[in-house]
Amino acid sequence: MFVLSFFIKKHFLLLAGFLGLAWPLFSQKYTTVESTSPKARAAYLEGRRYLREGNAFRGLRFLEDALREDSTLIDAYMLWAEVHFDQEQWETASRGYAKVLQLNPTYHPSASFNMALCKWNLDRFDEASAYIEMFLQAGVKDARRLYQARRLAENSRFAAEAVRNPVPFAPRSVGPTINTPTDEYLPALTADGNTMIFTRRDGYDENFYKSVRQPDGSWGRAEYLNNVNSRQNEGAQAINADGRWLVFTACNRRDDGSQGSCDLYWSQLKDGAWTKPVPFSAAVNSPHWDAQPAISPDNKTIFFSSERPGGQGGKDLWFTTRLPNGRFTEPQNLGTPINTPGDEQAPFLHPDGQTLYFTSDGLPGMGNNDLYFSRRNPDGSWSTPQNLGYPINTKGHEGTLIVSLDGATAYYAAILPGGAGGADIYSFDMPAHARPKPVTYVKAIVTDAVTGQPLIARAVCTDLTTGQEYVAAYTQADGSFLICLQAGKDFALNVSKENYLFHSEHFNLAQTASFDQPFLLRIALQPLTPADEAAPTPPPAQPIVLRNVFFETGSAELKPASAVELDQLAALLKENPRLRIQINGHTDNVGDDASNQTLSERRAKAVYDYLVGKGIAPERLRYRGFGESKPIQPNDTPEGRAQNRRTEFEVW
Repeated sequence: MFVLSFFIKKHFLLLAGFLGLAWPLFSQKYTTVESTSPKARAAYLEGRRYLREGNAFRGLRFLEDALREDSTLIDAYMLWAEVHFDQEQWETASRGYAKVLQLNPTYHPSASFNMALCKWNLDRFDEASAYIEMFLQAGVKDARRLYQARRLAENSRFAAEAVRNPVPFAPRSVGPTINTPTDEYLPALTADGNTMIFTRRDGYDENFYKSVRQPDGSWGRAEYLNNVNSRQNEGAQAINADGRWLVFTACNRRDDGSQGSCDLYWSQLKDGAWTKPVPFSAAVNSPHWDAQPAISPDNKTIFFSSERPGGQGGKDLWFTTRLPNGRFTEPQNLGTPINTPGDEQAPFLHPDGQTLYFTSDGLPGMGNNDLYFSRRNPDGSWSTPQNLGYPINTKGHEGTLIVSLDGATAYYAAILPGGAGGADIYSFDMPAHARPKPVTYVKAIVTDAVTGQPLIARAVCTDLTTGQEYVAAYTQADGSFLICLQAGKDFALNVSKENYLFHSEHFNLAQTASFDQPFLLRIALQPLTPADEAAPTPPPAQPIVLRNVFFETGSAELKPASAVELDQLAALLKENPRLRIQINGHTDNVGDDASNQTLSERRAKAVYDYLVGKGIAPERLRYRGFGESKPIQPNDTPEGRAQNRRTEFEVW
């Protein structure tokens, strides 16, 4: 390579006489190897022989001899350009192709195709676009070459515009507690942004590490992920919102239920330790390459990349959904416009449940793998993917990207100047056009109201608009749980445990949600009287506010959304046949006392009637209205009055 470069520099002035900087693209008189002079033909054939033997130095020398004899020998220009093209001497090769195109633009279509590639590699995207359009107009029929040309045309147009309009981009290292002289990559983040799981290359072995965010915002020293890591490689992982479910990729495992090639595995965090990884069943994994999972915020859907048949070509994005019985559906292809004949990889579904990030080399971009995002439409389809922009995307290969819950910060791995060594993990501010929709979360600790001890309880979040379960989770050993909440929805939260009264919350996010204002709760569940008569009797339970029971304004007519909570109350009564409750109705102080008293009684009666209609014996129920007499907040603010307008129940 050094000898060839030295030769080119030495003879550049000699060639400049017949390889100018630019020419108009029209045909001139030219000769071919058949029509040129005998001396030029002999030099050309000798040069071609040396090139076939791998001697580029002597081959180029004879081609230049041929061009001295015949400055219109188009075959010599073409071959001279191809030698430099193969050596990635883009500037020099483009001079040769330019001369070919000057002599005859249609002599050989590969001249305009390769000229476009030269200009692309020189970052002259407008020129690349012009030359590839020339190729596309040449009538070439080869399907593979036409596909490549159309991709280059799309990329050239995109890159020219993207470079003229760059997006803000200032990557920041996540710090030496994570980044080391070896490779760190594939970050995954819990919804609260406090835990990062990433892959580190330990010699020839890829392993998972965990880092926890410190009070000052920095990342703590990374720790080896015990029980999940093995002597084989683990990588391409996803962590769910609360950090308790890890789904990842492992390849060529044997005798553990895997399907072959690369498969998806999972592990759960239980009592502070990760369980032994288990492969997904053959309903999800295939004998083909299955990798790079992403978990939906409701923990019900897994997106992944696969080479299995039935896609659009290459690697495609697929998804599988967990059924109520715990099994997963047969994976489905995301289809167009997400998937292309190229490769789509590294999906990441933001906790907003609507914004999907991924890489593709089959969509218009800067070439190779670029980062894109697509938003889920109301009908469940996906919008046309948008490129994240330059210089986030470059002509290199961009890999996995994740985005924080607030949508403001992205994390990815790259090899950048000044890094710790190899690939490092960086964060950067997400451009406004590519940010997901607002999301917040509820994080709670559930305890026994009498003992104060943490409880293993079930938390169910329901979409009140549809009445469908949105997400369900069990608390960890310390009684904690975390659930993401999308903006634009109205949620009911119910926390329950056998032999306890349930607790409910209402989160109306129909207008907005803010990561900066999460819902942080301490929930004390009240125990019921034990079935064992010898057991200590708990103190009388305090009234339980039914925060998801709604009435029409100034009316005792229940809104349909109330069914979610009232059905839960009916189920509690059926599960505990000895339980008897009183329904209490309360109002704010707007209006006169008598009207408020009547309204509170009618509303309590409406709940009573609903429960009776669900099969609860009337003798187990009673109701009472208190009007405005028992406020729990001052009535001097809209928020206070809203809390005072409540329905509750108490045990009797």
